[in-house]
Formats: sequence, C-alpha cells, structure tokens
Amino acid sequence: MVCKWFDICPLRRFEEKGKISNKWKKEYCSSENSWLNCKRYQLEEKGKYHLDNMMPDGKIDKKLE
Repeated sequence: MVCKWFDICPLRRFEEKGKISNKWKKEYCSSENSWLNCKRYQLEEKGKYHLDNMMPDGKIDKKLE
C-alpha cells in the first residue's frame, strides 16, 4: 500500500525528472504506514498549505522548482 496522496504528490514529478532520488519514495511513500511520518502527508491531512519543494522530512529543497 502507498500513501493516498502518492499520485498527486509533486515529489513524484521531481523524481521522474531525476531531481531527487527514489530513496524518498522508499522511505516515506511505499513502506507500510511510513507516510504517517511524512510532513507533507501530515499537512495534507490537516488541509494546510505547504510548498511543492518541501521534502518528506519537512526541509525545503531550494533547488527544486
């Protein structure tokens, strides 16, 4: 099972373009319930705004646009 936001998460686009490694997906998106630790997931669940270039650990990656 993967995160319910997986298909629309902008990090997938960055991964497909080779801008980030798939380690993020392995660590936060597709392991059982790992997405509960994802800051992006937590904010989505609360309906709170977050930047597209915010990584699952909450850090902003300024190289991603």
